[in-house]
Amino acid sequence: MNFKHKYIFLFPGLFVLIGILIFPIIFTIRLSLSGWNSYTPEMNFIGITNYIRLFTDDPRFWESFFRLSFLSVTTVILQYIIGFALALIVWREIKFKRFFRVIFLIPMMTTPVIMTVIWRTFFHESLGPVNDLLGNLGVEPILWLSDPVIAKFTVIIVEVWQWTPFMFLLLLAGLLSLPKEPFLAAAIDGASSFRKFVYVTFPLMAPISIGAIIIRLIEASKIMDTVFVLTSGGPGTATETSSFYIYIKGLREFQMGYAATLSFTYLVIMIISLTIIAKVLTKLMIKE
Repeated sequence: MNFKHKYIFLFPGLFVLIGILIFPIIFTIRLSLSGWNSYTPEMNFIGITNYIRLFTDDPRFWESFFRLSFLSVTTVILQYIIGFALALIVWREIKFKRFFRVIFLIPMMTTPVIMTVIWRTFFHESLGPVNDLLGNLGVEPILWLSDPVIAKFTVIIVEVWQWTPFMFLLLLAGLLSLPKEPFLAAAIDGASSFRKFVYVTFPLMAPISIGAIIIRLIEASKIMDTVFVLTSGGPGTATETSSFYIYIKGLREFQMGYAATLSFTYLVIMIISLTIIAKVLTKLMIKE
């Protein structure tokens, strides 16, 4: 076969890439330069008017972005800590190890929307079992979904419970792939379990940890279903994230051109932010 003919086999994948990635981005950019909304059905060109509006007259988007940053970073940190702890427990020789592996993965196997509805029932402030249990312990009912501050932590609780198993799965796979020689050398030197973790396990797990954190940050930056079902962005805008705000502008207010502007700006910000975070984590966790 001629060497040039081999490139023919790249065309199907290239067409798929163009169809699901490149074309939507180009179309979003074109849409962001238009005033397309429910009153202007045609995609009229208005230049950078939407971008000027975003950077000069829309503090709500930036508030939702910083709120999202807090929620995503907090949830991923907690997921990493808890997931790593669970992975270390199952990694060691304990009884019913396979049983615990399955139990820890159950939250991730459940549909997020269904589980969020269940959590909303749990956290119902007058009929929910959580406040009933706290009342039996003499604790006043907590406004899980009505207090602007507490509602953020309610979202964090649900996200951590739902996606810690994913972090657990990645980290457990990493632990099972580690070489045994460094641990044998540490045992011969008489290193304690804590020193083995600090000087052997954690450094060896650094590349896998960085990958797991970045993957979860990418997913956490798109928090939408949990907020939509649990709080609908409330109370007020206390739990409104960037994705939810873009949904409001695009599919509730039908400002499709402006929603495209928000989406593309958000995409650029997240690419830059995640690149910086990846480099910082690499410098902190991987020692040359």
